[in-house]
Amino acid sequence: MRDEGLLSGVLRPDEAAFEAGLRPRRMDEFVGQVDLKERLAILIEAAAGRGEPVDHLLFSGPPGLGKTTMAAIVAGEMGAQFRATAGPALERAGDLAAILSNLERGDVMFIDEIHRLPRAVEEVLYSAMEDFQLDVVVGRGPAARSIRLDLPGFTLIGATTRVGRVSAPLRDRFGYVARMDYYPAHELEAVVGRSAGILEIEVDSGGRSEIATRSRGTPRVANRLLRRVRDFAAVRAEGRVDGATARRALEVFEVDRAGLDGVDRAILEAVVVKFGGGPVGLSTLAIAVGEEPETVEDAYEPFLLQQGLLQRTPRGRIATALAYRHLGIEPPPPDSQGTLL
Repeated sequence: MRDEGLLSGVLRPDEAAFEAGLRPRRMDEFVGQVDLKERLAILIEAAAGRGEPVDHLLFSGPPGLGKTTMAAIVAGEMGAQFRATAGPALERAGDLAAILSNLERGDVMFIDEIHRLPRAVEEVLYSAMEDFQLDVVVGRGPAARSIRLDLPGFTLIGATTRVGRVSAPLRDRFGYVARMDYYPAHELEAVVGRSAGILEIEVDSGGRSEIATRSRGTPRVANRLLRRVRDFAAVRAEGRVDGATARRALEVFEVDRAGLDGVDRAILEAVVVKFGGGPVGLSTLAIAVGEEPETVEDAYEPFLLQQGLLQRTPRGRIATALAYRHLGIEPPPPDSQGTLL
């Protein structure tokens, strides 16, 4: 039985409190994303010098890289209140208007999954972001009238895993759009070391390295694996985590050295074995592995593509020769165009 979503990077409900306890509160505590931190520090310092809120920011990238954490840090560095919500939670324009009308000057409003805002709700944001004004419709039918309310200067920070689905009019209203990238292994080792210190787990350099190299470039996954290794060490290794203990623990939880778990391998096996290497459509592939298409596309495909195990083509997903070898299967010979037959 596979461990569903162990390496997906998607935050599960039971993990919210755990993640909150590990999140850095200040910019100098945040590991990685060095260039982004430098640019944000410039924006924050410049805005503070003018006595203005920081310009609106949009963070994009795969799940688990720290978009929400960075938004909260920006608010903290500004000394501002952090008001968080999510695109799917704002079902009507009135939901957004209620939040906007309660903002105070300098507040940071954070909208996660901003690409999932309904169109009517998104349109309310346009004048709020650009002119700090809010149009409220009072009454119904012929008697309805619009009232324009002034809003205090605030900073909107949006986060998305699909920046291409953020409409152009909304995207253009952000003063700075940044992409957060996967983390190299040495930065993930630092993440593991920091989290282990907070959790009072004894992890040596070998243990940190084993966890980091299997964390698919994602801090949230690194913290998740640290929890599983901690559990294994408490039962089988007297609580201490070294390289050998971490390796055995991650083997028990079916996380291989390339950072693939049961779902990743199920995706590769479906493309290679069930569909002859592809091409296969996203919906068909999702049904074959028992996942939602959006979960496959957002949580699993980015890493498989980055590692060169899958290719996306207009006709569908195709397994690479590297995917065959990872599964221990001899790849077919390429055709005259270099495509696997």
